[in-house]
Amino acid sequence: MTHRQILLVLSGLMLGLFLAALDQTIVATALPTIAGELGGLEHLSWVVTAYLLTSTASAPLYGKVSDMYGRKIVFQFAIVTFLIGSVLAGMSQSMTQLVAFRAIQGLGAGGLIVMTFTIVGDILSPRERGRYQGYIGAVFALASIAGPLLGGFFVDNFSWRWVFYINLPIGLAALFVTATVLNLPFRRVDHPVDYLGAGLLVGGVTSLLLVMVWGGSEYPWGSPMIIGLLVVAVVLLGLFLLQERRATEPILPLRLFRDRTFAITSAAGFIVGLGMFGGIIFLPLFLQVVMGTTPTNSGLLLLPLMGGVVMSSIVSGRLITRTGRYKIYPIVGTSLMAIGLWLFSTMSIETPLLTASTFMLIFGTGVGLVLQVLVIAVQNAVEARDLGVATSSATFFRSLGGSFGTALFGAVLTSQLAIRLASLLPEGSEMGELTGSPDLIAQLPAATREVVMDAFSGAITTSFAIAVPFALAALLLVVFLPELPLRDTAHVGAGEPDATVSPGTIGH
Repeated sequence: MTHRQILLVLSGLMLGLFLAALDQTIVATALPTIAGELGGLEHLSWVVTAYLLTSTASAPLYGKVSDMYGRKIVFQFAIVTFLIGSVLAGMSQSMTQLVAFRAIQGLGAGGLIVMTFTIVGDILSPRERGRYQGYIGAVFALASIAGPLLGGFFVDNFSWRWVFYINLPIGLAALFVTATVLNLPFRRVDHPVDYLGAGLLVGGVTSLLLVMVWGGSEYPWGSPMIIGLLVVAVVLLGLFLLQERRATEPILPLRLFRDRTFAITSAAGFIVGLGMFGGIIFLPLFLQVVMGTTPTNSGLLLLPLMGGVVMSSIVSGRLITRTGRYKIYPIVGTSLMAIGLWLFSTMSIETPLLTASTFMLIFGTGVGLVLQVLVIAVQNAVEARDLGVATSSATFFRSLGGSFGTALFGAVLTSQLAIRLASLLPEGSEMGELTGSPDLIAQLPAATREVVMDAFSGAITTSFAIAVPFALAALLLVVFLPELPLRDTAHVGAGEPDATVSPGTIGH
């Protein structure tokens, strides 16, 4: 494809990606207010977990389905699904409704992200991809800067519901552009879609998440409910592995794990997702509740984190294109992530905002050095026939890590708050009376407010401290990541089978 043709295709992809990127950042600063109005801060993790769970579970399906019906129509389906979920989420009247509609939104978001990187993998060689990563980085930059600011602005001046409604004009523009310019060569490949595998995976992962969210808070760890959910999770995930061994075309081909690059990037992506979402989701809560900033100001304070992600992603992409080397970036990135999370765990009410912003820049730079490089590495390692499922699997494991990270940190936050606030609660009162929302906390009597803020500070920083060993585990993994020569050819037009794959990839 010519440079002009590539830019036309990228323009359609980047609008869809902008939609997904904006929603991740725009919701972060509004979440404390949303959860406070509809059901209390202890439910904050559910709003995120529902979105991540469905985007995670749907990700592997998009790769297969797009092989059958074409990338363009599947990408447009993802946009429409995302917009339907956005409208319904904006109309929510209860926490249950919001969680359900966020799940619908997640079904679309999974496709937006997976199809963007799958199509990029179709039309660009791994060596060439770094050059165009600057354009994708610019989209993330715009979404990252606009998201927190718009989220805070809507909450402070209008309503949190506009956080979801703003997706409509952007989504309609994305549909128009993709209908006009996204014309890719397509040869239909019929696949039996592994719906049973997808169902078993969703059931098993959901049961595990419920164990983490409910254990120790809603139910005692040794209760029949928690033990029962754990048994269900083990059985369903065991059946999922059996199904993947017998399925004609499994949703997650277990043979891919025989490739060292795929195995390491999948495990590292899971851990990076766990730490990344823990930071992005709970930092605005810390800024608004502990440091007393407004939603708009908390959005501004997140800019160093987002800027770090964008700049390190763009710079590493260009250096990869120039040198053909990529292993050093995830090593440095996971190191910076671990340092950033540890610095977050040292924050308190007395921490200056400038210091907190510096910590965020370090963390964001680390995240940016890891995320896209893991995708490039796995796309470079697999054959053309596995490009869709390998890309969707990389997104799957990162999102799965995000789901578990959000659930884990949410559970730690809730249990720590319960412990720290127990002495404050008058007879017969509920924790929700002290943790309803940032606005309600700000209206508490001065003495009570100070203790509540201190309790929040300790609970959130404990969550960050728990994430540090995970980041160190990711560092240990990427040290063993093979560095294969980057291909100079794209899969589109390369022919079948892919004769240009580097040595060491999976055989037929």
